[in-house]
Amino acid sequence: MTNDWIIDVLTDLRKFSASNSLDLLADRLDDTIQVAAREIDIAQSLPLAGAGMSDVEQDRRHAGRALTGNNP
Repeated sequence: MTNDWIIDVLTDLRKFSASNSLDLLADRLDDTIQVAAREIDIAQSLPLAGAGMSDVEQDRRHAGRALTGNNP
């Protein structure tokens, strides 16, 4: 499972911000897009922490961590 979709979402938000005179937000979203791209690149180069788990199992594991605050 890839996380590239987040770049598309952030880009859409950036375009909306820029076209609605939300210039500071648009600038921050530029920074956020760059950070997200770097982190995705790094994550894709590392061995998968949940190797052998299905995408659904990994999503559930990540969702559980988010809900409990257990984020190593």
